[in-house]
Amino acid sequence: MGIGEYSRDLTAVLGQAGAGTTVRKRAYRMLKRAMDVAGGLAGILFALPVLVLIALLIKLEDPKGGVFFRQTRVGKNGKEFQMYKFRSMVSDAEKRLAELLKQNEIKGHMFKMKNDPRITRVGRVIRKMSLDELPQLWNVVKGNMSLVGPRPPLPREVKEYTVYHRQRLQVTPGCTGLWQVSGRNSLTFEQMVELDLIYIRNRSIWLDLTLILRTAKEIFASESAF
Repeated sequence: MGIGEYSRDLTAVLGQAGAGTTVRKRAYRMLKRAMDVAGGLAGILFALPVLVLIALLIKLEDPKGGVFFRQTRVGKNGKEFQMYKFRSMVSDAEKRLAELLKQNEIKGHMFKMKNDPRITRVGRVIRKMSLDELPQLWNVVKGNMSLVGPRPPLPREVKEYTVYHRQRLQVTPGCTGLWQVSGRNSLTFEQMVELDLIYIRNRSIWLDLTLILRTAKEIFASESAF
């Protein structure tokens, strides 16, 4: 499915965001940060039983491995930070990446592989519903991520960026965004960048809330996550 079809699908959402575009940038940043802190803390508290259960399952499957996975990502204005996730792969996943790069299933400066042999049994389940990303709520509270924004890229990906691609680093990266609710891994890298730039040009509190609601729906309905 082409980017044009996804863009048309977003017309209604962006049209509804018109009122938000009149809000001053400073007021928007303040409101967005307040929403991030409140939403991040509420999300952690609400999901606490699930967080504990996932941690236990990860440990039961691989007692020697850690529960959390930290990875360096690139945030706003190119600043690097440590992003948190539940570990969904074998302990030596990063070392085994080099031998799998040639099997990349997404076009562009990202690596995605649907049947990645490094993924554990528990990891496959929590990835299916994006539960492995719940620890990113702590990144949101800390301020190096937002609830909504472009996907935070890896440093090795950013090294391959053109000036056009670097535009997506103008804002704080997010847990979800237009890419995630518009096809996710079924899209190419260039399509993801275009969707990120559409978001940056049209961002507002209303659009952020709409995307959060659409993300909740995608988690239960989408088959594009891997």
